[in-house]
Amino acid sequence: MKVLGVESSCDETGVALVEADASGVPRLLAHALHSQIDMHQAYGGVVPELASRDHIRRVLPLARQVLSEASCGLQEIDVVAFTRGPGLAGALLVGAGVACALGAALGKPVLGVHHLEGHLLSPFLASDPPEFPFIALLVSGGHTQLMRVDDVGQYELLGETIDDAAGEAFDKSAKMMGLGYPGGPALARLAEFGDATTFELPRPLLHSGNLDFSFAGLKTAVRTQLLKLGSNVCEQDKAHLAASTQQAIVDVLVKKSLAALKATGLKRLVVAGGVGANARLREKLNAECAKRQCRVHYPELALCTDNGAMIALAAAMRLQRGIATAGVDYAFDVRPRWDLAAA
Repeated sequence: MKVLGVESSCDETGVALVEADASGVPRLLAHALHSQIDMHQAYGGVVPELASRDHIRRVLPLARQVLSEASCGLQEIDVVAFTRGPGLAGALLVGAGVACALGAALGKPVLGVHHLEGHLLSPFLASDPPEFPFIALLVSGGHTQLMRVDDVGQYELLGETIDDAAGEAFDKSAKMMGLGYPGGPALARLAEFGDATTFELPRPLLHSGNLDFSFAGLKTAVRTQLLKLGSNVCEQDKAHLAASTQQAIVDVLVKKSLAALKATGLKRLVVAGGVGANARLREKLNAECAKRQCRVHYPELALCTDNGAMIALAAAMRLQRGIATAGVDYAFDVRPRWDLAAA
C-alpha cells in the first residue's frame, strides 16, 4: 500500500510517499518540503492569506517531485492522505482540495489526518523507532501537550498548556529581542553565546503538582527584563537573556515529562514537533532520562517541522490497524480546531 501525504496546515507545504504492508512500520520512499519563512519574514509572522496562496503554487510541483524521486506512477498510489486539522482554515482547504481532487481523478480513496497525530507518530520513521506504549511530549507551534499513547488512536491527554505554548514563548520572546521570524531557532542560536544563569526568570507551574503548562508569565518576565536593560541593550546581554529564556522553557518541559513518566510508570518518551529539534532540550532530556533508565525518541531533524511524511505515515498506520477507512465520496471538510484525544 502506497500512501501519498499532503501537509498544508500553516507555513510549510509538504508532500511525501510512504509504503506500508502488514509486516511492520511503513517506510518513507520520498518527501519534499517548501518553507514559507522567507515570504513571512517581512511581516514578523504568518499571514494566512499569503500562506494559502503559496500552498496553491507549491503543492503540485512538490507532488511531481516526490513521485519522480520514488519512481512511482500516479496509478500506483493506493491512498491520498491530507491534513484535515488543526491549522489555518484557508491553508488546510488547499491541501484537502488538492488531495480529494487527485483522489477523484485517479479513482483512489482519500483520508483526512490529524496534524498532531502526524507529529506524534513521526519518530516511527526514524532509525530508532519507539514501541508502544509511551509518553509523548508534543511541542508544535501553539500546542504543548503530554499524552499517554498506548497505540495508534489510543491517546490520553495528561496535561497541556493553559495559555501560551512553548513554541509561542520561544517565538514571542525572540520577537521582543528583535531576532526576527521564525523566532525559536534564532533565539536558540543566540543562546549558544549566552550564560543561562545570568537572569532569574520564572518557571511557570513547575511545582504545580499537575502536568499542565503555562508560558505566558515567562513571556511577560522577558519583556520586563528587556525594559530594565533599556533600548541600548548590548548583544552580550541579549545573548544572556536568550540563554536564560531557553533554559526556563527547557526546565519546565523536562520536569513535566519526567513527572509524566513517573506517574504512569512508563519508561519510554517520544518528543515531537518543531521545538523537539531544540538542541538544549534534547541534551537535557537525554541526560535526565538516562539517569532514570528511560528511553527517549525523536523524529529525524528534517521531520521535526511540518511535513508530508508524517501525514502519510499516520494515515498508513491507521489503515494498517483497521481503525480508519479511506473514503471515495471525495466530499471534504477541515477542522481548524480539533482535539487529538477525540480524533
